[in-house]
Formats: sequence, structure tokens, C-alpha cells
Amino acid sequence: MKRILATLFSAICLSFTPASAAEPAVGASLPSLSTLLPGASLPKTSGKVILVDFWASWCAPCKASFVTMARLHQKYASRGLVIIGIGVDETAKDFQAFAAKHPVGFTLAHDSKQRAAAFFNPPTMPSSYLVDRSGKIRHIHKGFKGAKTEAEYTKEIEELLGQ
Repeated sequence: MKRILATLFSAICLSFTPASAAEPAVGASLPSLSTLLPGASLPKTSGKVILVDFWASWCAPCKASFVTMARLHQKYASRGLVIIGIGVDETAKDFQAFAAKHPVGFTLAHDSKQRAAAFFNPPTMPSSYLVDRSGKIRHIHKGFKGAKTEAEYTKEIEELLGQ
């Protein structure tokens, strides 16, 4: 029963689509996150490699991905990686509860007005966008597949930090 519920929950996470806009493609420019997330306390990103990660408190793969994101932040922040986790929960209470239960060293922002989600239109939860130092989206990750996804992130981040 537990396995059936976990599979069903993952399927729900993977089918999340908050808006009808097309997802940005590899090579597209990252929009101004401060415009999409007004009032959010965001780090400076100019000249940095940025990992924008969309998550939700109800998404089991998102919980697992937070451990990887925290490791990546710890390993690469000093070299120029900025991770911004964008929570798409409808209520601040759900966002805050998840953030408190899963503390990380990187920036978390609540997309309370769903502006960022409407622009990016993440096809699954979690979805992430790896952006180079010039502000171009270079890699898109749909879902989280544990060690496989972590290895992909590591390779891509190393490559982008080396440029």
C-alpha cells in the first residue's frame, strides 16, 4: 500500500503544470527573478552560475532533491554557484512549514502570486533550470532521479563554473 501511494504521489508531482505558457528553452535568457518574485530577498546573480529550482511541499521527490541541492550549494557556492529554490505552494503556511522542516543554506523564495511558475511553466515537480554566467539557460532538469540527477548537476555545474 505504501509503495502504491508513493507511486501515485510521484505521478501527481510529475504532472504538475501551473500555467499554460510554454516552458523556456535551453538558450533562452533568464528573466529578472526580482520582477517575477517581487518582495523576495534574492541574492546577487550577475556573473554567477544559477540553479533555479521549482518545488512544492506536497512533492516527495522535491524533499529528496533538497538534500542534493544543499550539497551542491555547500560544494560550489564559493566558486560562484547561486541556488534559488522557488516554492509554488498556494499558502505561505505550507511553504514555511516545508522550509522549516528542510533547512538549507541556499535562498528559498515563495512564489505566492505564481508569477515565476507562470513564466517557467515547470512541467514537473521538481523542475530546475541551470543558467550560465551570461544569464542563458543551459540545462533543464525535469523531475529528480536521485544519484543520477545529482551526477548530471555536478557535471554541468563544473562545466559552467569552468567557463
